[in-house]
Order: sequence, then C-alpha cells, then structure tokens
Amino acid sequence: MMEPAVRRIGVFTSGGDAPGMNAAIRAVVRASLHFGVECIGIRRGYFGLISGDFTKLDFESVSDISRRGGTILHSARSLEFIEEEGRMKALATCKLLGIDALVGIGGDGTFMGLLSLVESGISVIGIPGTIDNDIACSTYTIGYDTACNTALESIDRLRDTMKSHERCSVVEVMGHRAGHLAVSVGIACGATVVLVPERQVDLDHDVIEPIRRTRLGGRTHFMVIVAEGVPGGAYGVAEQIRNATALDTRVTVLGHVQRGGSPTSRDRMVATYMGHEAVRLLVEGKSCRVVALNGETLVDYDITEALSMHKELDYRGLSVLNHLTGMK
Repeated sequence: MMEPAVRRIGVFTSGGDAPGMNAAIRAVVRASLHFGVECIGIRRGYFGLISGDFTKLDFESVSDISRRGGTILHSARSLEFIEEEGRMKALATCKLLGIDALVGIGGDGTFMGLLSLVESGISVIGIPGTIDNDIACSTYTIGYDTACNTALESIDRLRDTMKSHERCSVVEVMGHRAGHLAVSVGIACGATVVLVPERQVDLDHDVIEPIRRTRLGGRTHFMVIVAEGVPGGAYGVAEQIRNATALDTRVTVLGHVQRGGSPTSRDRMVATYMGHEAVRLLVEGKSCRVVALNGETLVDYDITEALSMHKELDYRGLSVLNHLTGMK
C-alpha cells in the first residue's frame, strides 16, 4: 500500500442535515483507517472548526450509525466563518490538531467554505448532502431519496382522510428555491397539480383547470403539491383555490419532518460510496474536489467548476404529470 498523501483528516457536516450523512461519516472514518490515516470529527460544521469542538473517531465509534437520521457530528451555519478572522481561527484549529485535510458534507455553502481554505495548504473534498437535490454538479445528493419517501408516506396517509370528503389538500414540501423534491413527490403520489419556483404560475391554467378536469372525471378529492419557494407558499395557493372553486381547501406543511427518519438503502449506499471516494482522493494527493454522481457513475469535479454549474428542473416529469391530468 502506498504512503498516503495526508496523515489526519477532519470530517464535518454543515448546513441543513440530511438522512445518510451518518453513513458518509462512517465511510470516511472506516476508509481513513483502511488507508492508515487518522480521522477527527468536527462538531457543528464551520462553527466547531472555529471553536475547536472536535472528537476522535475510530472504528467502533461509527459502528451502527448508518441507520440513524440526522448527523452525529451535528450541523450549524457560521456567519463568523464568512469573515477572514473566522477562517484564520478555523485554520488555527487545523494546525493545532495536525489536520491536513478536510471532508465537508453539505451543500454549495459548505463547498464555498472549503474553497476558501484551499490556498492555506489544507486539502479539501466536498460531499453533496442535501434533501433538496439542488447541487448542480451531482445527479443525486445524499438525503433526497429519504426525504421523497418521507413526504410520500405522509401524503398517502393524508389522502386516506381526503377520500372521505370532497376536499382539496395543498401540501407544502421543502426544497428552498428548488422544485426537484416537489416534482418527484408529485409524480409518485399522483398529484393533481405540482407548483415549483422555477416556473411562473398561471392560476387558471396551472391550478384551477386541472382541478376542474379532475372533478369532471369523477374525482372528489384533489392533491396540490407546492414547493416552499413558490411565491405565497401553500397558504397563498390554498386561498386562491378556495376563492376560485369554493372547495374545502386544507393546508399541510410537512416542514422538517422530511429531514428526519432512518435513511433509505439508496441514501446509505450513495453516502458510503461517496465517503470512501473522498478519502481515496485525499490519499492520492488530490484536493479541491467535489465527489458527485453523473447518472449512476461516481465522478469528481474541481470545486470552482462544480459551483459554476447549473441544474435544470425535471421538466419532462412535469410534462408527464400534465398529460396524466388531461392538460395540454
């Protein structure tokens, strides 16, 4: 086995937590040990890196964590790290602990933070972890599948009670300013309408007409999925539906329940592969990379290149949904 290019790796999670992050942490630790590299866990992301909040991770300490939601290292956003003084404190922590490489699990904000440390001589690798699936360089992000399934289970339960009434249910799912989660959930649950922030809403054409067509087809209950970034949100959409149709319209905001729960097998597997790949890259002397999926193939990109990419919404999925509700 070749001599690894790094001696001690610090791993942390940053930004919003996502199911599967623990599986990635486990993979980073176990892969590090396999290659003869020590691994230090940084608690609370960049905030913990600044304050020196760390824990020594070994083979046993990460046993049985893959099935757990959230992140054992906790997560936080740090305004202090944005300033140079904060970054200098973070680098001082790395120097004190002898950390010569960092693996950050999170979104674009996490990757931007890693990029700001590259010139200091710290080797850095990013792993995409967010339920929003809005990391442009990667087809898939850790946590997305679990969030979709959690939302779908909740909506299936909601539909059971809706069938007892002539009612329109407006469900708001997470996704920040991205509609990927809403589209996937909408297709999977057979929604009447899906509204996303990437597409301007025409109330009559995009919302009211599909509901009317569905009613004419014999349905007495209607499901409208709204991504949280849609102007007015679920409550605003529900009010417009109520005014236009006189339907009994109820709002359900799923909120942070979508972040929790035991990760699916897909999230555990993707996280494991990505965690192992991150360590492999560092051991080979590579830095400033983001591990990603291109389809089902594991790849890596320069962080600067990754941050410059743009991810399109699945408009084909929306088109299929429209066809199935009788819309042109």
